[in-house]
Amino acid sequence: MDALDRVVKPKTKRAKRFLEKREPKLKENTKNAMLIKGGNANLTVTEVLKDIYAVKKPFAVLYKKKNITRPFEDQTSLEFFSKKSDCSLFLFGSHNKKRPNNLIIGRMFDYHVLDMIELGVEKFVSLKDVKNSKCPEGTKPMLIFAGDVFDVNEEYRRLKSLLIDFFRGPSVPSIRLAGLEYVLHFTAVDGKIYMRSYKVLLKKSGCKIPRIELEEMGPSLDLVMRRTHLASDDLYKLSLKQPKALKPKKKKNISHDVFGTTYGRIHMQKQDLGKLQTRKMKGLKKRPAEKLAEDGGVSPKKSKS
Repeated sequence: MDALDRVVKPKTKRAKRFLEKREPKLKENTKNAMLIKGGNANLTVTEVLKDIYAVKKPFAVLYKKKNITRPFEDQTSLEFFSKKSDCSLFLFGSHNKKRPNNLIIGRMFDYHVLDMIELGVEKFVSLKDVKNSKCPEGTKPMLIFAGDVFDVNEEYRRLKSLLIDFFRGPSVPSIRLAGLEYVLHFTAVDGKIYMRSYKVLLKKSGCKIPRIELEEMGPSLDLVMRRTHLASDDLYKLSLKQPKALKPKKKKNISHDVFGTTYGRIHMQKQDLGKLQTRKMKGLKKRPAEKLAEDGGVSPKKSKS
């Protein structure tokens, strides 16, 4: 049989719409995350998954049933759930004596595990433990990373990229000041990663720019890095490849700086600046003696009337 004959065609319009929704697009949909509870997850891990789900909604799927799997040994279960729920991000929680309060955060490429990082929860403060007002569901967070290790160490650099991918939310063409109300802060110091959540309060300042205050909202996590499974450089570069239709067309003599400012280069013919017409001023007017010197010292004869 030919490969084209083995492709199952949709029999109903609903199935056709479902398959069209999952087809590759030039501008992909917002990445969804699946949160999976392991077979031996304790109360702390369950609460962490619930709070992360509350932060990620509506771009998340929470599996409430326990799934006995070990992502670092066998990834087939994760890849099956990824294809079933159309999720390219995942957070897996488990607990055992060797690795207590364990979280595995990762992402997929073409429904196969690209990279994943194992984190241990040393301290956890849930959303319900902080008695402050919360942000509305679906609020896009501002992500802040502190610590030189995020730019120096390759594993931490990949973790930063993974956290940005996981929490960034939908892409928006524009923003308004009132919409900047949620901050996720990650600090890496002394081998630990501190995750803190804040609500932005805009206070009166007596001028147009408001005074900013941060109020802790939860959840709050103290994490430590354990095992890592990172994609090779070639596979990672392939996952970042963009379609040719999305790449901006190069224009001659036009360049952009890091701030997005456009610069253009204009090519002009060589000009004789001696013939340039300048502003006429009485002080710049040439005297008769100067004109005489330019003409070679011979004064023209006046014609007799």
